[in-house]
Amino acid sequence: MQIAIAGNIGAGKTELTRLLSKHYGYQAVYGTTDENPYLSSFYEDMRRWSFNMVMYSLFANMKQQADLLEGGVDYVRDRSVYDDVFVFAPNLQSMGLMTSRDLTTYTSAFELYARLLPPPDLMIYLRGDVTTLISHIRQRGREYEKGIRLDYLTNLNNRYDDWAENYDGRMIVVDMDECDFMAEREDLGLIINKIDAEFNGLFKHGKQQ
Repeated sequence: MQIAIAGNIGAGKTELTRLLSKHYGYQAVYGTTDENPYLSSFYEDMRRWSFNMVMYSLFANMKQQADLLEGGVDYVRDRSVYDDVFVFAPNLQSMGLMTSRDLTTYTSAFELYARLLPPPDLMIYLRGDVTTLISHIRQRGREYEKGIRLDYLTNLNNRYDDWAENYDGRMIVVDMDECDFMAEREDLGLIINKIDAEFNGLFKHGKQQ
């Protein structure tokens, strides 16, 4: 079973991965964001380093997922390549921080990825207002995130909503403004109940709120 968690910066993907992997006994798989050697440079000069940053992330995601499939393990993953391809990269291009030529090259690389590796069995989208995201970002205090621009987070949020609306697969949408699973055990239980319902076929194929 493959579960992927999507959401904007500060949504709580890593924490939910930890909690769900513990509950189900699945392997917790954490994204390669913190290992990306271009990340700090990207936040200092987005226009210069955007293409390097997303390409590194794409190939790191490909290798990670290929290794997981080869191992045949059930896992929860705190980010998927879909975040980058359908949200982050197009947003960079629309903001003038990535050229159309670079976006085309990047998208072509993803198309090869999609032919070789399957999508997750279930996608969980953590959706939250920008004020909620900023609060989470401040709480965790990552140095490289201090320079994130408000308009950047807002644009990403809009793109995430558009992507989720058109996602063709099993998806659960969690409203982070109403569901504080990091502090409230009952809220985590609500998410787990939705996942169990999906796995047991109690809901029709599609997105569950």
